[in-house]
Amino acid sequence: MAISDLYTSGQHKQEIGHFANIVKIAKADGEISEIEKELLIRAGKNLNITLEESILILTSPEKYPTNPPASYDDRIERLYRLTRMIMADGEAKLVEVKMMQKIAVGLHFSVDNAEKVCDEAIYLVKNNNDLADFTAAIRKLDRA
Repeated sequence: MAISDLYTSGQHKQEIGHFANIVKIAKADGEISEIEKELLIRAGKNLNITLEESILILTSPEKYPTNPPASYDDRIERLYRLTRMIMADGEAKLVEVKMMQKIAVGLHFSVDNAEKVCDEAIYLVKNNNDLADFTAAIRKLDRA
């Protein structure tokens, strides 16, 4: 076994943190719907999260820090995925939105802009904007 196998890569730590944030959003209203479960399974696979890691994260997502990516576009993409989880059941519940705002600050959106950015993110996802349009709109809003 190589020494590098003993340590989680920085990229994988970011993916684990992101998956934990998606789980926090899914659990924010006290229940994980079937649609949210499907999104979690897909997100876990896309983020290369093992079954064992998934179980640990689902049990205690608060134990995992956000670990935001350095790239601004990657942080916007993370926001997009979080917003899609919020909107999985067709509505943005207040408790989910509040959790999203906290995570947005963890993704390095400013405290002053987090609410505005999250409101716009929800609007964009609700209106079926793709990632490219979402990114352009959030960039414009966040730089204003």
